[in-house]
Amino acid sequence: MPMGNIQAEVDQHPLVLFMKGTPQYPMCGYSSRAVQALMAAGAEHLRTINVLEDPEIRANLPRYSNWPTFPQFFINGELIGGCDIIMELFESGELKRIVAEAGQQ
Repeated sequence: MPMGNIQAEVDQHPLVLFMKGTPQYPMCGYSSRAVQALMAAGAEHLRTINVLEDPEIRANLPRYSNWPTFPQFFINGELIGGCDIIMELFESGELKRIVAEAGQQ
């Protein structure tokens, strides 16, 4: 998936999580915690992309977002961050609010 495809994913879907593995079978602890927090915050329409299945995304996404690690969470085309930021937002209650707002657009 070249850069244009990454752009298309974040443009087409309000909530996008680039992760290692899938929500059912996460392949790293950070991806697992991130997806669990997002689901608990009500992100039913979360688009997840398994970077392990697509070497081009895995190679290009860090350059696209200027964020070196996975998972990476985008809302309405903007990078929010990785697992630590998702967990902070979840614990503060902010994640539920921003997920709900993104779902209304």
